[in-house]
Amino acid sequence: MSSPSEEPAWKQRAVERSTKAAKLRAEQRVQRFLDAAQAIITKKGTTDFTVQEVVDRSRQSLRSFYQHFNGKHELLLALFEDAMRRAADQIRAAATSEKKAMERLEIAVKLLFELSRPDPTAQRPLFTDFAPQLLISHPAEVKIAHAPLMALLTELMTELEETRKLRPGTNPRRLAALTMQTVMFVAQSGGAADEETAHPITADEIWEFCARGFAK
Repeated sequence: MSSPSEEPAWKQRAVERSTKAAKLRAEQRVQRFLDAAQAIITKKGTTDFTVQEVVDRSRQSLRSFYQHFNGKHELLLALFEDAMRRAADQIRAAATSEKKAMERLEIAVKLLFELSRPDPTAQRPLFTDFAPQLLISHPAEVKIAHAPLMALLTELMTELEETRKLRPGTNPRRLAALTMQTVMFVAQSGGAADEETAHPITADEIWEFCARGFAK
């Protein structure tokens, strides 16, 4: 028997249903803003746009925008975080096709390198313009955005440790962080040519370099 202070079951169900409906509507509004911003970025090839442009393209109100974002920076950050999550999902799917832990990690490192490289044929200002600025001005936000990639690489490093292929006395998470930062930095350096060979660094080279740091 319920106590007098408890809400009736029908009321709890009604409130829960109402809350779920409101949450779904909010998620749909947010997604429309994100889709509008992404469409503008793709069309312009730059992150140089106004909040009003996003509002107009999404066919929503300025008031609604500021209910969900505190400004353009937070909108761009949401797009960047979403891109990082999708990249992590893509890398995970590719890596799971291999049976051995070392091969899974190799696939992950090489694909991360390729995905992080500037592509002249594909304008990706979120990575070429916004991300470098974010790294300097808001490093904590970059860390949050990179969390899915860090989790994946840590998982793969841990698998390597369990198969006794990781260098003794090392920490899988720290090695994951070092590997991720090295791979992304080299890739995002613009594909500069190596001074000795006059050829851009390849995915095979970056894998060999990183593997020498963590593999037995």
